[in-house]
Amino acid sequence: MTKILSRGKLILFVFIVLLLAACGEKSQEDVAGTLQKKVDEMTGYKAKAEMSMNTGQEEQKFNIDIWHQEGDLYRVALSGNTDEQGSQIILKNEDGVFVLTPALEKSFRFQSEWPNNGSQPYLYQSLVEDVLNDSEATFESTETDYIFRTKTNYQSNNNLPFQEIYFSKKTYTPTLVKVMDKDNNALVEVKFSSFELDPTFAEDDFSMEKNMASNDASATVAGEASPGVLEIVMPEFTAGGELTEQKEIELENGKRVILTFDGEKNFTLVQERKESSPAMTHPQEVEGDIVNLGHAVAALSDNRLEWTYNGVDYTLASDELTKEEMIQVAQTVQGKAVK
Repeated sequence: MTKILSRGKLILFVFIVLLLAACGEKSQEDVAGTLQKKVDEMTGYKAKAEMSMNTGQEEQKFNIDIWHQEGDLYRVALSGNTDEQGSQIILKNEDGVFVLTPALEKSFRFQSEWPNNGSQPYLYQSLVEDVLNDSEATFESTETDYIFRTKTNYQSNNNLPFQEIYFSKKTYTPTLVKVMDKDNNALVEVKFSSFELDPTFAEDDFSMEKNMASNDASATVAGEASPGVLEIVMPEFTAGGELTEQKEIELENGKRVILTFDGEKNFTLVQERKESSPAMTHPQEVEGDIVNLGHAVAALSDNRLEWTYNGVDYTLASDELTKEEMIQVAQTVQGKAVK
């Protein structure tokens, strides 16, 4: 009798295994393997997403338009809902890595390994690479998505160590990414609204000339607004520093303000607006990594962070702030203007 029951349990177990297999349930290894195959075989993609960032005092939302073509070509256009300077574009082509601000006719060439130097929450290849490289990644399956929880690899920000990546069960493309702090609070979310694999690109889609000319209307608006008064903006996060000196310098074609903060951490914040900026015929060389502040794209070196927002050039310098603290200060330089 016992042998009959044991045999019956064995048959039932085999039946359940076969039933699950027939239902198409895939293991973590199966899904990871399919993701790798997708990335290896695709010729490129076009995607649209909305990114929400809760890394500052207030939530920031902006739209991202992502293009990738085989041959290591990338174009990531970021535009905020209230950003008067128009889009900023991260561009990688055969000539290098650039950050473009077409409305201000500014272009910068980065000495950077972007996007291969760390996690990129809006790039398909980067997300799949994080899944494949994390031997401790966890996995779950819902009705519509496969969800991986992995470690991140942010060179300049250790405050965001984890992420949850949602891949569509139908297409194996990303639908949602949540980047979390050490307490599992989602500080960054990327929601994909569309994702097209193997699209067609024009021959010059990744050229600097075409992308610099892609925002003529915004450039006109920015040009008309550029003679505006420089409104001094204080950071809401100061890492324990207090404003001890404010120095204003009149330039030949504008104004520069130097703010000195002393205290637990010392740093200097420079804000500069010029009434007219001649178009750059050649991109300015920048040493550092590309950092997305939410409201702007910045260049981060060991003790210096530079960015442009609404026609104002900002430079944050400190020998005492960590890279994470520099990013936090910069992300909050949107507080109340002081005249």
